[in-house]
Formats: sequence, C-alpha cells, structure tokens
Amino acid sequence: MKESMDHKMRVLQIGLGPIGALVTRYLVERDAFEIVGAVDSDPDKVGLELGDLAELREPLGLRIAGDVASALRNGQADVAVLTTTSSIERAAPQIEALLARGLPIVSTCEELAYPWRTHPDLARRIDEAAREAGVAVLGTGVNPGFLMDLLPLVLTGVCQRVLSITVERIQDASIRRLPFQRKIGAGLSPAEFEGRVQAGTLRHVGLTESMHMIAGAIGWELDRTEETIAPVIAQNRIETADLVIEPGQAQGVQQFGYGYRKRQRLISLIFRAAVGEPESYEHIVIRGTPEVDLHIANGINGDVATGAIVVNAVRAIRTARPGLRTMADMPPVTYSVR
Repeated sequence: MKESMDHKMRVLQIGLGPIGALVTRYLVERDAFEIVGAVDSDPDKVGLELGDLAELREPLGLRIAGDVASALRNGQADVAVLTTTSSIERAAPQIEALLARGLPIVSTCEELAYPWRTHPDLARRIDEAAREAGVAVLGTGVNPGFLMDLLPLVLTGVCQRVLSITVERIQDASIRRLPFQRKIGAGLSPAEFEGRVQAGTLRHVGLTESMHMIAGAIGWELDRTEETIAPVIAQNRIETADLVIEPGQAQGVQQFGYGYRKRQRLISLIFRAAVGEPESYEHIVIRGTPEVDLHIANGINGDVATGAIVVNAVRAIRTARPGLRTMADMPPVTYSVR
C-alpha cells in the first residue's frame, strides 16, 4: 500500500480491552499516528471517551463506537488495528469486513500469526481477499510474532547449517496484570486447571503457529507437531497484591511444543508463566554451525512488547506486499520516531 509521508497515518482501532487500550496510549505517544476511530462490541464501552478509557491525561475528542461504519462516519483510515480475539475463526469476519473497506490490518490474533498449516482454508480466504483489496494483513505480537519465532529465525542468519532450534520463554507472572494471572490458571486447583484446559479456555495460544513459522521459513517439512500443557504447582503459599495461592494450587502454566521430521525433533518451544517464578528470561539455542546461544536476562515484558510491536508494525505494513503476511516475510518491523 502506497502512503503519502506528509500526513500522519490514520488508525482505526477495533477492540479496546487491556491490550487495545495500551496500543491507544502508544499510538498517542508517537507523532506519526492519528487515531480516527475506535470500536468495541462491549455496550458498556460504547460512547465512552477513548482517552478516558485508555487513562490518558487528556481526552482525545473521540467516542468509542459499536461498529466500524459509525466509527468512520466522519473520515477515513489508512490502517486498522484489530485486538479482539485469539481465534482466527472469530476474527475472520472482522478481517474480511475491514478488507472490504480497503484497509490493511495489524492484528494481535495469535492464530493469525501463521495459519497456513492450522487453518489453511481460512488462510487462503483471507489471503485472497487481501490481495484483491491490494493491502496486507498481519498477525503479530511478542509471542507468537517475535520471541519464539522471528527472533530465532533472524539468529539463523549467521548459520551455515541449522540442526535444531530450542526456545524457552520463562516469566514471573507476579509483575503482570491480574487478568493475565487468571488467564494462566493461577490460584486454581489441579482439577479446576484441567477442566479449563479441557474446555479450551486455558492455554497459551501460539506455540504451534510459531513452530510452523520457523519450519516454513527454513524449509523444514515437519511430519508432526505436538503440544502438552500442565499446571505449575505451588509448593509454598504465595501472596501478591491481588492473589493468594495455597500449596497444591496452580501458580501458572507450562507448555511444551515440539516439531518433528522423520522422528527427529527439530524445534522445541518451552513456555512457562507462573506467579512466583524465581527468574524471568528468554533463552534461544540454535544447534548448528556455528552454535548460537542467546540468553535475555529478566525477560521481555509481554504487555509492553505486544503494544510496541503492534504500533511498529502499523508503520511497516505500508510497504508490505498485499496478502496475508507473517512476521517472517514482512519488511523489517522496527522502532522509528517517524
């Protein structure tokens, strides 16, 4: 999509939960962007001043609408930011409606990060609609979208040969917001945890997408992928400002994702987020020539990084080729003051 550089990028926001509100604050901090519309399906949010919802010091003069048509009644947008759901099936109608308006889209939908293997029919449908509209659609975030897929891929750029990739993302959830702590099952009994897993309401979404993004970029044909999930069980009483976790209750979640070719494990992804985890870090090990071993002490704050990468991708999507894109085939997504 070709954009004039002499005006601010006009952004339409859809979805104003905690991440959407964070994106609002980050967009306002950059001179390169102007929010021209805001949409949320929650009737309690419709009509609220966007600046108030995002806890800005000053109002933005923009009321939250219940639908896109109402939000854009007084103007047009250059790009849409979609922060509504992890499910590509639920996001697809929203994406297609925005593409019908000719809008490129940056979304935090985890399953959109690399849906070509997990949801091939939807991926093709979105890709075709985006190509017809002449714009790009991108699913991104810190994970999936960067730490457990794009970053290890970039590190393979110095390798003559790659035999396997292992990525660990370990988080102390004590510093995260309460909704995130609830999302990872903190405070649940093992039976409650398992019930939530079986209901599909408790898991980190994105490990499989990250494995396929890595394999697709490298050219590995995976025979199969597998994921396992289990609670991290508290051994001692844990107290935070918002939560008390007794011994025997879950303090968080641990997931493993493995990708295989001919019985050889090529990709190992380990995600653990727990209240009271003794150390946060990111650890990437590439076995090959040369060996690469990257350790990021203290880890990357997931909320801050997700908001930032979305805003940075809004700028980058202007030069992306039309179609359904992934972070592995996007123009570089970097911070810029412009």
